[in-house]
Amino acid sequence: MGHALVLNATYEPLCVVPARRALLLVLMRKAISVEDSDLVLHSSSIQLRAPAVVRLTRYVRIPYRGPVPLTRRAVFARDGGRCVYCGVPATSIDHVVPRSRGGRHEWGNVVSACRRCNHVKADRTVADLGWRLHPPQEPTGTAWRILGTGRSDPSWAPYLEAYGGESVAGVVSA
Repeated sequence: MGHALVLNATYEPLCVVPARRALLLVLMRKAISVEDSDLVLHSSSIQLRAPAVVRLTRYVRIPYRGPVPLTRRAVFARDGGRCVYCGVPATSIDHVVPRSRGGRHEWGNVVSACRRCNHVKADRTVADLGWRLHPPQEPTGTAWRILGTGRSDPSWAPYLEAYGGESVAGVVSA
């Protein structure tokens, strides 16, 4: 089953919902389909194309949102699903400064890593091994709340770029 991006009336990304829910929002005239997906949903009498992006017809006030939650999916999205040490597909997360050495579980200390690099690094620091690493950064912007769910669609890129910077385009299209 596919998913759809929900935009506020001002085109600000709000959340991701299942395609069926997005279609119901459109049928109840609570949203307008901005882009359709290839997915076709069937009922007993009709077939309808599921929307890929919907925009709400009324503005929804969003309360203050704190920082982007640190989740495994969000770390993989930030790092492009690749090991930051060697570039192969990542399978785990790694603490740059190991927790056994006082490293914290925060955006600036967590990266995606392949199993081999994570095993080789163990409880040592990057400096101990002589490896090089660009310091990881906390993602900012509303778009990263969407990308942190691990669900993305290339058709969402134009709607997310304005709310997450140019780094979002590479993540969505990957």
